[in-house]
Amino acid sequence: MKNALIENIEKVHTTEMGAIRIKKNLCLGDIDVVVWCRERILDNNARIERNGKNWYVMIDDSVITVNASSYTIITAHKEKK
Repeated sequence: MKNALIENIEKVHTTEMGAIRIKKNLCLGDIDVVVWCRERILDNNARIERNGKNWYVMIDDSVITVNASSYTIITAHKEKK
């Protein structure tokens, strides 16, 4: 199923502070968080929902939050169960 987030995947980005927050929340270490998030968004197992001004991508045990108008990755964290 196509949606605006997938169609504009090349626009997905984050800020320096956002990258630090995502690495800390997910214990990712020294990787490119934008590449990591884009790969998760494009994964066939990802569940993508839009709620208000944000996209929420649920994949494995993580939730990635992306602003729907700017395509900025706001945060990513472990899913609360």
